[in-house]
Amino acid sequence: MKDPLIILIVILAIVIVWRGPKTLPQIGHMLGRGVKEARKEAAEIKDEMRKDDSPAAATAAPIAPPVASAAAPIVAVAPPPTPPPATPGPGGSGPA
Repeated sequence: MKDPLIILIVILAIVIVWRGPKTLPQIGHMLGRGVKEARKEAAEIKDEMRKDDSPAAATAAPIAPPVASAAAPIVAVAPPPTPPPATPGPGGSGPA
């Protein structure tokens, strides 16, 4: 694999010939501004992740289970009634 520095120098030479030496500072300024914005956004994302993983959120008081109040007593639910045994129709055989 070729040396990355040589590749960058070749690309820079092509850009100088293509765009001209007068526009090169403008291109550098735009690239620098883009890198600065990308670093700023990455730092903001890291700060948000740190806030989400902060120990204050982990040591928050646990939520207590609801307590039955006197106004609404707990009532046991009766099981559904069982159906009567099936009887055979006329001419059918029944259980022996």
